[in-house]
Amino acid sequence: MKVRTRSSAIIGTISLIAASLALTTASADEPRGPRPAAEVALTEVAKAQNPIAGAAGPRGTVWIAERAGTVRVLTDQGLSAPVLDISAETTTDGERGLLGVAFDKKLAHFYISYTDLEGTSTVDEIALRNGKLQPQTRRTVITQTQPYENHNGGDIKFGPDGYLYIALGDGGSGGDPHGNGQNLDTLLGKILRIDPAGGKYSGKPYTIPKSNPFVNDPNAKDEIWAYGLRNPWRFSFDSGTGDMLIADVGQSDWEEIDWASAKSKGGENYGWASMEGTHPFRGGTEPANHTPPVYEYDRTGLGCSVTGGFVYRGKAIPALKGQYVYSDYCDGTVRTLQLKNGKVTGQSDLGVTNGEVISFVQGGDGELYVLAIGGSVSRIDPA
Repeated sequence: MKVRTRSSAIIGTISLIAASLALTTASADEPRGPRPAAEVALTEVAKAQNPIAGAAGPRGTVWIAERAGTVRVLTDQGLSAPVLDISAETTTDGERGLLGVAFDKKLAHFYISYTDLEGTSTVDEIALRNGKLQPQTRRTVITQTQPYENHNGGDIKFGPDGYLYIALGDGGSGGDPHGNGQNLDTLLGKILRIDPAGGKYSGKPYTIPKSNPFVNDPNAKDEIWAYGLRNPWRFSFDSGTGDMLIADVGQSDWEEIDWASAKSKGGENYGWASMEGTHPFRGGTEPANHTPPVYEYDRTGLGCSVTGGFVYRGKAIPALKGQYVYSDYCDGTVRTLQLKNGKVTGQSDLGVTNGEVISFVQGGDGELYVLAIGGSVSRIDPA
């Protein structure tokens, strides 16, 4: 999840960090001050127990994961009874728990990302039939040992290419003491890219796409798609362009949002722990292949932990179309960035807050939901 070295607080019943958001631009030539915002409102559609992630499911449904290990389906009456309960297999110690969920493109399989009772990051697959989970088909796809309780990452998404992308933090503690961010011989501090479906024909849990950037490097893990990340708590793909956006939680001074074109061949180095945003971290030297963030904001105000969202592609709020919607855990204000070819061309404050915003969910219709760890599940609607 998300933790800062200035605080031992955590998500849920233990506060993750305190303070609220103050925006700054990533460079002096970016426009300063918000553009006119779309007129929106937050409509609470359900209450949950520490809602932490979600995904668009079969028949236009939205599935919501609760940190302790349950998954519920959003209905007109609120959330259903659990359709999945792994609470006996995970723990909410530190920043652990059920951390991410995803469906494959055919909505034939459901994937859960969680830390097991030993703290190992785990991604499991469960088949669906007629929109219902088939528990007997559950299998483990990939695991990664975690040295500490924090910076587990845990977000999972299927990309436009049909492959599963997995975000893992640098392993925790503070300042990346094991140097995982820049070490290509570990999966920690990375975005991974694998093919779970390929494993069914190879006898392996998954296969590695031949186009992954490091498959021919004997000193690198083949699963790695991008590296140099501290705690990429939430990332997403723009459903309109295929571009990837990664919100990487900072350590001491800077929160960052990274961007990669849909045409990327992978291999981006986002700099951690040599860099924090565009700034050398503790005397670090900027890597020659550093891909700087498209946006960063400092912590001179009350910002503390960026919560990444999605580029809005729904129909309900035309003025919001094409804008990247995000927030900060400590402030809860919903904000947007306007992007063009990987450059920020404007920013907006939507003027709505939702408590400690831990995640966003994109419905199958492109509409966005905001999850607050305190329990609120809200939809962004036109005002």
